[in-house]
Amino acid sequence: MKFTEEHEWLLPEGDLIVVGITSHAAEQLGDVVFIELPEADIEVTKDEEVVVIESVKAASDILSPLDGEIVEVNEPLANTPGLVNEDAQGGGWFFKIKASDLSQMDDYMDEAEYRKFIS
Repeated sequence: MKFTEEHEWLLPEGDLIVVGITSHAAEQLGDVVFIELPEADIEVTKDEEVVVIESVKAASDILSPLDGEIVEVNEPLANTPGLVNEDAQGGGWFFKIKASDLSQMDDYMDEAEYRKFIS
């Protein structure tokens, strides 16, 4: 698993990368009340806005951490955005992307580096 400075996590799953926000980010946001997910089967570029997440405290844009094609989105989040608070680094994932350049993963932190980053 890799982590971005924007508090996203990236988990390789076969030839796809699952993307969500970290438990730390979910705690900072507070209760999530709305999530706007991207469409599946769209091409995105790194740092492009792909998800909008709103909580009782703030609204945030989630950027694509990689270039590639979003092949699946976590549809249950549309009706149950609180899944992000309950299981941010599991069932609260946002989308799966087929990366066009896996070397972009090298830009991100491993878990130990991320823990140091947030401390």
